[in-house]
Amino acid sequence: MRTTTALLWAGVAMVLGGCGGGTGKSVASAGNWGRGGDAPASAAPASPPATRGQSGESERTASEPAPRDRPGLGTEWGETRESRIREVSFLRANPDRPFAVAQVFYNDRRGVEAMAAYHGGARFYDVPAANGDITVTIRNEWGGPLDATRVGDRVYVVGQEGERYSIVVSNHTPRRFEAVATVDGLDVMNGRAGTVGNRGYVLMPWATLEVDGFRQSEDTVAAFRFAKVKDSYAAQRGQARNVGVIGVAFFAEQGGDWSRDELRTRDTASPFPDDPRFAPPPG
Repeated sequence: MRTTTALLWAGVAMVLGGCGGGTGKSVASAGNWGRGGDAPASAAPASPPATRGQSGESERTASEPAPRDRPGLGTEWGETRESRIREVSFLRANPDRPFAVAQVFYNDRRGVEAMAAYHGGARFYDVPAANGDITVTIRNEWGGPLDATRVGDRVYVVGQEGERYSIVVSNHTPRRFEAVATVDGLDVMNGRAGTVGNRGYVLMPWATLEVDGFRQSEDTVAAFRFAKVKDSYAAQRGQARNVGVIGVAFFAEQGGDWSRDELRTRDTASPFPDDPRFAPPPG
């Protein structure tokens, strides 16, 4: 198993941490934490988008076109916001396989309405994960949930250009989880292409975690703001292929109650395990 250390963030009312590959360290963000933790993390924070004339163009792959005026929304690198973190220890029960993944798609109202008209949809706010033990909500800068609709098997959130938003994750259990989050296919911690091997935030028992930007340092993030696709952080980094989706992968803690075997056992529980038609054998 891989040992990790997580960061705790004190700026909003949350507690978090994460895990990485090898002997990497995990990060936790917390607002009013005050529970456990050790040394500061050595994470590589997300990089600001390249400006014209700089070497950022070299990061684009041959298949990725330069930013253009596509319809709909992306997420830009917004203003700097205070968001302090520190490290806590977290050992994943399974280093490479999250036990649950939540994803939320977003677009402007016209885009969401177009998808809803095609599939049919109903209003929806919270995205459940792990059978409802964890919920994910996209909230505006005043803390209210953004309008959303279910389109097929997806949840679409309605955003507006220039609007700031946060990813709010609520833990309804007495256990800790690690949450690895991406926006537009980019890891919110280091700004690189998302992978479940990246370290994330540790979600404390019964806690609510707010992720409100791409991490710049142990003390600040660049706010999430909806923007034109060509102005999005992903497009500026030459990686606009996955614009429009937010993902959160959850990992159980080694030694915790919810191992994969326990989850499988609970998932296959039967309300009538015995056959009442015949007498059981002795012993």
